[in-house]
Order: sequence, then C-alpha cells, then structure tokens
Amino acid sequence: MTHLFLKYIKKILLNFLLIFSITNVFAQDFTFSQFYEKPLLRNPALAGVFSGDIRVTGIYRNQWQSVTVPYKTSAASAEVKFPIGKANDYLTVGFQMTNDAAGDINLKRTQLLPVVNFHKSLNEDYDSYLSLAFSGGLVSSQFDPGKLQMNDQFVNGAFNPNNPTMQTFSRTSVNYWDLSVGLVYSMSIGEDANFYVGGSLFHLNKPKVAFYSNNETTVLKNKFTINTGLTLPTSYYNRLVLFADYYTQAGNRQFLLGGLFGFDIMQFYDSDDKVTMYLGGFYRWNDAIIPIVKLDFYKLSVGLSYDVNMSQLKTASQWRGGFELSASYKAKLNIRGAGAEKMRCVKFTF
Repeated sequence: MTHLFLKYIKKILLNFLLIFSITNVFAQDFTFSQFYEKPLLRNPALAGVFSGDIRVTGIYRNQWQSVTVPYKTSAASAEVKFPIGKANDYLTVGFQMTNDAAGDINLKRTQLLPVVNFHKSLNEDYDSYLSLAFSGGLVSSQFDPGKLQMNDQFVNGAFNPNNPTMQTFSRTSVNYWDLSVGLVYSMSIGEDANFYVGGSLFHLNKPKVAFYSNNETTVLKNKFTINTGLTLPTSYYNRLVLFADYYTQAGNRQFLLGGLFGFDIMQFYDSDDKVTMYLGGFYRWNDAIIPIVKLDFYKLSVGLSYDVNMSQLKTASQWRGGFELSASYKAKLNIRGAGAEKMRCVKFTF
C-alpha cells in the first residue's frame, strides 16, 4: 500500500512539474539534435543560406521513452529565395511550424512563425553576404486537466479518478505572439569551401506564458544564440562539415558542436545531383553524445540520430535519450527569369 501511494505521489509531482515549468518559472525552448536541419530555429537569418532556390524540411523527435511518457516534438519548415535588383542581393521568405507534446497531461505547444530574410551582397568575388532576418508569429500552448492526478483524489492510499477534486484551473490554454531577429555573415571560399557565423535574439517581446490568468510575471525570457558552420573539401569526392551553436536563456546555457564527414557514392557530370553518405556525431555539453548518419539522394536528404544520455538522468534512463528522423528537399526553380541567373548566394552544403 505504501509503495502504491508513493508511486502515485511521484506521478502527481511530475504532472505539476510540467505545468509549473511554464507557469511559475521562466519557460525554456526545446532543441533538436540535428539542429543544422532546422536553421530557422537556430537563427532566422540562416533562412536561405543553402545551395538552391527552395528547401522544405521536416523532423520528428521522440525522447525519454525509457523514463516516462515520451516527449514528442515535430517540426516543418519551407524557404524560398528571390533575387532583388542588380547587385546580387536576394530575399528569402519562409515559415517554421513546430509541435511539442510532453508527459502524462499532454502538455502541448504549437508554433507558426513566418520569416523574412534580406541578404546584402558585400563582395561578389567571394560571394560574401550579410543577412538580416525577422521572424514572428502565433504560439499556442495547452494541457489536458482530465489526465491530472490530484492529492485529494487519493483515498486510503489508492487513487480513484472518480473522486472529485477541489483543484480548478481558470484556463487550460494560452496564446501569445513571439518575435525574433537574427544576423548572419556568410561567404564562399573558392568553389567548395563555405563559412558562416551569426547571432540571434529570440522572444524579443518576452511574451507572457502563464496558464493562471492572474499571473502576470511569468514570461518567456530572451534567448541569445551564436551559430557557426564550415564546409571544407578534403578531396573532389569528400568533404567535412562542421557546426557549433551556443544558447543562453534565463541563466541556462547549452553548447552543441560536432561534424559530419561526407563521401560521394555517385556523381553525375551533366548536373549538380549526387548521392552522398555522411557519418559523424555531435556533443551536447554535459547532456548527450549524438551519433548521426545522413544520406543525400539527388535532391532529397534523410538523417537519423540517437541521443546517448550523459546527464544526471543517465542512471534512470540507462543512457538512453531519444531518436530523431529528418528529411529535406532542396531544388532550383526553373521558372526564374534572367535576373535569377545573376544571383550568387552562399553555397553552404546543408
């Protein structure tokens, strides 16, 4: 009886932790291990920093299934580039949509964030650009109160969902606007080497995210990011792609770094299409080691990663974190006019 009571007390605490994590403390953003596949979540100014005219990306993450009800996060994005004027400047428009569901009470957050990014040409000889972007849109968050287990629903140490509870909520959903800004410098070095570095500020307007209507102090704090990426050819058929991101938000910090080694399995002389395999991994500081495999098949890319948990939760999780699956499509648009042929944007691999 005591063991059963402690079990349900633990579930109550976990449920309230999920709620109070975004109502009584500063809320935090989620993250992806294949973060390079979601550039708009890293920095809105990374929209359009890729080879081609259009990119569509989707990703799915399933985490902590070995510990509790899994946290499931999915995202989709699209970007399209357009030339502007005669100075090799161009504009990227796109959107980022995410959905996050966590825990027993199905705590959800859905985002729909359009982005506009202007790329100013600085040096035509090196395809050097300075990109300034703005992103903003609507975010909705909600939970299912029917799945909560309250302490006054326990009778003689046993939980009964039919027992009435005195706990009430004035609302179980909250909607707010979220704004972000980013700046990136990017350049191509020679034919195949590319580099970028940038910074961004998320939650510019510090939106209020509390479920309690009388709580006016709970806000989504500013998040600062620094992003960098480098592509280096090691031969005509091979290349090394490196990434690093640093985040800080409400006193919390996260650092991710690593890289992928790519080798061409097939190349075609009459087009830019190729089949390339990438193998590598990343390290999320004090949290996880992440092996990754990725396949570029003509215009389609598919990636798979798994988090090997290294945090203080590794004993409970038995070193298991979560897996991610990503897919993206990149292409050039044939409907462009003659002005599009002059556009020389940075040709970063990813």
